Amino acid sequence: MSENKKTTIVLFSGDYDKAMAAYIIANGAAAYDHEVTIFHTFWGLNALRKDENVPVKKGFMEKMFGKMMPRGADKLGLSKMQYAGLGPKMIKGVMKKHNALPLPQLVEMAQEQDVKLVACTMTMDLLGLQKEELLDDIDYAGVAAYLGDAEDGNVNLFI
Repeated sequence: MSENKKTTIVLFSGDYDKAMAAYIIANGAAAYDHEVTIFHTFWGLNALRKDENVPVKKGFMEKMFGKMMPRGADKLGLSKMQYAGLGPKMIKGVMKKHNALPLPQLVEMAQEQDVKLVACTMTMDLLGLQKEELLDDIDYAGVAAYLGDAEDGNVNLFI
């Protein structure tokens, strides 16, 4: 058994609050010297999207998915209390008041702590997302790679 503790997180949700929880746990585990992997799949991939529009060639359905999905971590909605966009503004205001890091900064912190951010290639194909549209310096893999990481994991979470 290896000396290093491993934490893996499957981020399936595209909700701001759930993605925040995943990144807070990931950053905490990394601070405690865990090797951490966050495997982003389905709506969780939106946390890895770049904020700006990246011109890439897409078919009709891929263009529709691209328009309907939030672009970047800061644009994700809440799982509860959406209130036509007012909920996320309220939460972000409360977070700022309490000096809590917003999601985009938590993602940056994870990258600085060498948390392995993985985009699910099968889901990217299904949703028509291309590497150019996602953050730089992330990994791309399928389920087999995640299972390889999770097999040795001390903590495995699905969010």
